[in-house]
Amino acid sequence: MAWSVTDLEKLQAAVSSGVRSVTFADGRRTEYQSLDHVLAAIKVVDAELRMQAQATNGLVRRRVPYYRSGL
Repeated sequence: MAWSVTDLEKLQAAVSSGVRSVTFADGRRTEYQSLDHVLAAIKVVDAELRMQAQATNGLVRRRVPYYRSGL
């Protein structure tokens, strides 16, 4: 699912007001069990938005493992 910046802002507004129920831009309504779950959702949405931004910028980071035998 593609997240938008408005979804992130709605989650942050929910945390600041103490509300556990959020209605997103596409009409979905989600009720979280606690504010900790809302904070976890904020982290997920923020990470998704950063990955989307990196994909549109053409910036791709790859990690290549380096192994040493130790002998």
